[in-house]
This record gives sequence, C-alpha cells and structure tokens, in this order.
Amino acid sequence: MENINRVKNVVDYYVLCNKLKQVIRAGWINWKVERDRIESVAEHVYGVQQLAIAMWSEYDYDIDIFKVIFMLAVHELEEIVIGDLTMWDITPDEKLNMGHSAVQTILKDLLEKEEIEKLIHEFDARETKEAKFAYFCDKLECDIQSKLYDEEASVDLTNQNDNPSFHDKKVQKLLKEKDSWSAMWLAFSRDRCNYDANFTEVSNYVENNNISKLRKKL
Repeated sequence: MENINRVKNVVDYYVLCNKLKQVIRAGWINWKVERDRIESVAEHVYGVQQLAIAMWSEYDYDIDIFKVIFMLAVHELEEIVIGDLTMWDITPDEKLNMGHSAVQTILKDLLEKEEIEKLIHEFDARETKEAKFAYFCDKLECDIQSKLYDEEASVDLTNQNDNPSFHDKKVQKLLKEKDSWSAMWLAFSRDRCNYDANFTEVSNYVENNNISKLRKKL
C-alpha cells in the first residue's frame, strides 16, 4: 500500500504541475501580445532556470546553483491554483498569503513537502544570496522575453486602453522617455528590482542590442 501511495503522489503532483503548461503569462495577455504562441508559466520556469545557469556560468557568484535551480523549479507552483496575478491585480501581501496557502494544498501529499515549501518561502523572503539571485533571474527573464516579443513587433501600444499596467504613472513616464515598449519594461524592472551590477549589465545589453538575431546562428 505504501508503494502505491507513493506512485499516486508522483503522478498526482506531475499532473497538477502539468497545468502550468496551459497557464499563459498574464503580463502578455494584458499587453495583448499577438503571435501564434504566447509564453506559458511552465515555459517561463524553464527560461528562468536557463538564465540562472548562464548568469552563474559567466559571473562570479558564490551561490549554491543547484539550490537555485530547485528553487526556481517550484517558485511558480502557487499559480496552479491562483493563476498568474500581476502587481496590478493584487497587493504583494495578498498574493503572498494566497500563494503560500495554495502551495500547502499542492504539496500536501508529498513526503518532502516541508523541504519544498521551505525553499518557496526562502525565495519569497529574498533574504539569502540564493533567493536574491533567483529573484533577479525571475524578473530579468521576463524582461528579456519582452524584448524578444518587441523585436517581433508583437505589441501595439495604440491598443492598450483597457490594460491597467499601461495607465500606471511610472509606465507612462518610461514610455515617453524610452523608444520602445521593451525598453520601458527593462527600465521599469531595473528601477523596481534593484538589480546588482551584473544583472544591470545584462539588462542594458538587452535593451541596446538586437537579441533575436542570435536565434538565426543555430
């Protein structure tokens, strides 16, 4: 019976996580990104893990990269239950409380639930060097994706009247100062997230260069 329960736990957890393949990132919906496929939460999780590996590889970070990758693998589990909510949909405290409650529900049958939940709480607290690094990766991945969409001309800024983020004062200020939607997005995150020098360097490079052409090299 114990082995049967473990098998069921494995499959149940996987099936729950599989839902994130179908949850489209809310920011892209809000900005009406137009293309055949728009990034899901599961794709974001993959992207942010790969970005973490690259940042760890090229910069001198004294961190446990395996802990970071595990942390990033589970950092969006709450969205299985609560969906992808943006800062314009809910307050940070409300999202934190809803998210932690959702995670408890998702992990309730796993034997190692306490260890996984501990990692999620560490990520949310942003106090350890691994959590800070993971948080920067989480935000910068989104910024880089915005640039890729912008280079495809996937966003029409004249069609954003019902987009709550478009009317934010900070967003409007940056849209007037910058020459593109993604430049606004990148600058917004640099200001809000307080990136370290390495993440700032990468963010500035992304803003000032055509990065989608790199895909053509392969």
